[in-house]
Amino acid sequence: DGLFKATCWTMPGAWLSLLLLAGGIAPSARGDPAALLRRENDGSGRCTYSFTVASPGEASCPEAGAVAQLRDELAALTARLSRLEGAGGVGGMGGSGPRGADVSGVWSRGPQRAAPGGCEELQRAKERLEEEKGRLEREKEELGRRLESSAREIARLRAAQCPSGTGGVPGRDTLRSASKGQCWGWESAGILCAPSCGELAWVGEPVVLGRADTIAGKYGVWMKDPEPVAPFTRETTWRVDTVGTEVRQLFQYEAAEQLARGYPAKVHVLPRPLESTGAVVYRGGLFFQPRRSRALARYDLRAEAISAERELPDAGYHGQFPYSWGGYTDIDLAVDETGLWVVYSTEKAKGAIVLSKLDPETLEIRRTWETNIRKQSVANSFIICGTLYTVSSYSAPNATINFAYDTATGTSRSLSIPFENRFQYLSMVDYNPAERRLFAWDSYNMVAYPVRLVHA
Repeated sequence: DGLFKATCWTMPGAWLSLLLLAGGIAPSARGDPAALLRRENDGSGRCTYSFTVASPGEASCPEAGAVAQLRDELAALTARLSRLEGAGGVGGMGGSGPRGADVSGVWSRGPQRAAPGGCEELQRAKERLEEEKGRLEREKEELGRRLESSAREIARLRAAQCPSGTGGVPGRDTLRSASKGQCWGWESAGILCAPSCGELAWVGEPVVLGRADTIAGKYGVWMKDPEPVAPFTRETTWRVDTVGTEVRQLFQYEAAEQLARGYPAKVHVLPRPLESTGAVVYRGGLFFQPRRSRALARYDLRAEAISAERELPDAGYHGQFPYSWGGYTDIDLAVDETGLWVVYSTEKAKGAIVLSKLDPETLEIRRTWETNIRKQSVANSFIICGTLYTVSSYSAPNATINFAYDTATGTSRSLSIPFENRFQYLSMVDYNPAERRLFAWDSYNMVAYPVRLVHA
């Protein structure tokens, strides 16, 4: 305090004396000028002399503007270097400023210079970052090439293992042989063949996705198309509240989230009223049983018109062979990995479940199986990988999947897979092969169950 410093590159004795006189202090008053000097090398190795004298008239002095500015610049530089170091961009540099810098109260007559090595360190850090960036970009390109190669290989393997059997038309039914018996495989838009087709082993807890708010929705049916036709997608969700005598309204939702809020994007009015909860959506069409008939109909969702209709021979209808909960559930349509099915019964079958595979364009029957499972003894049914599964009760909270009928072998077996009826009035259950979930309607509630399949 109360001192100032001056530094010069070389200073002969006469100039030193003159500078001391300019400061108001005679050399003789301080002794020999040489005794006042401090001799040292600067940062670049150059020899410098400096001296210090007391101010004759000021107890203290404010910082010169240039010195304050330099100090601010140094503080800003220190902060920037600290941020770089914290980000890992600059290595080997401290956060307290460049090495050897001491600018507190210093006045220099020479040119200002950056701290030794500061710019070089920053330049090297920049070069290291650019090298790292280039390396990461090269790795990204290599990963992209590997991913593309893997996708081609997967497509090749699928093409080899999943023959279409339909002239190469994507989405057509496929039956492929496996090393252990037969397995139904499903190909949709040429991207999926289901090697994981297997037997049902587990059904998880139901997840509520929506709820009806009127008595018309005490029971109903909700659906998604596993093989949709544009402009519809797999997320497009469909719903019918089936309580009533003139059920014609088909609600369309863009996604399940919209279903949960209860705001449909569109309401279709069917040309004919449908019966009960057996409808499904598949390949751009709503398949349903028209009211008080044994007929099946296809409603084209784009054209908004009936595109096909055919009678189901000898099928019971309107309360002849319903499921145990009633509701005129005599005819129940279903979709699995292999295509479109219908579950019903006939007088000839004496109330046992009859299962037929349908052509989705014409509704013609391709093949029929007669089971030994009494239709009125089970609450509902669904089909996975060509196997029919039945639900034991529509009202018991802890029901089971109690029977399975395998169309590949023509045999049935008893099961005891736990199935939860959370709201104790199950009026509809269907399998969605695209999502590998069961969709169900349980006393106003639209729910979904996860499932697990295992190989035989």
